[in-house]
Amino acid sequence: MKGDIIVLEEHHKRAAHLIVPNIVDAIRAKAGRYTITVAGESGSGKSETGKAIADELAAHDIAAVLLGQDDYFVLPPKSNDAKRREDDSWLGPHVEVHLDVLERNLIDAIDGADEIEKPLIDYDANSVEAETIDLRGIDVVVAEGTYTSLLKHVDTKVFIARNRLDTLEHRQKRNRGDEVGDPFIENVLKIEHKIIAGHRQLADFVITRDYDVIDVR
Repeated sequence: MKGDIIVLEEHHKRAAHLIVPNIVDAIRAKAGRYTITVAGESGSGKSETGKAIADELAAHDIAAVLLGQDDYFVLPPKSNDAKRREDDSWLGPHVEVHLDVLERNLIDAIDGADEIEKPLIDYDANSVEAETIDLRGIDVVVAEGTYTSLLKHVDTKVFIARNRLDTLEHRQKRNRGDEVGDPFIENVLKIEHKIIAGHRQLADFVITRDYDVIDVR
């Protein structure tokens, strides 16, 4: 997403360093492109962890590209927030997000496409554009986002088990608008927690609130 700044901290890198060596052989053994998802609640560090995994893969001479679920929202951020406030049913993976488009992008990547066209959200302009991602030379696609555990065409799923209280400091650093401390947003995060709490059971690797890694395969 345009306007989003990813700042890697040591705990993101450490988690990636613990996960990647466990899947390198599987990546190299797969005939087509390998897919990884990183899911978790808002502010849990999904973008940072996804980037850290891509960087760690590069250290193993494996080229990866990162896709962010934020780009696949039906509405851009300010419009989506307004829609949530006027329509209490406008929340969750099957109304707010084009998960089908993200799934199609993964399928095309797995099938060997040289490029994919995807949406691109401009946070500051509150607009949705389009961009083309060059996949030539890419071995792995990493998709990060709250609901990415629901994607089907995935080889390895990572889930970050941090709730809205654990993520408060990170959300304050991210500083998106005035969302931190907004009672409406806090309630949205409570509902989001209920929606994805069970997604932990879909994971191959769980990152704990302290950024330890549990292999649950």
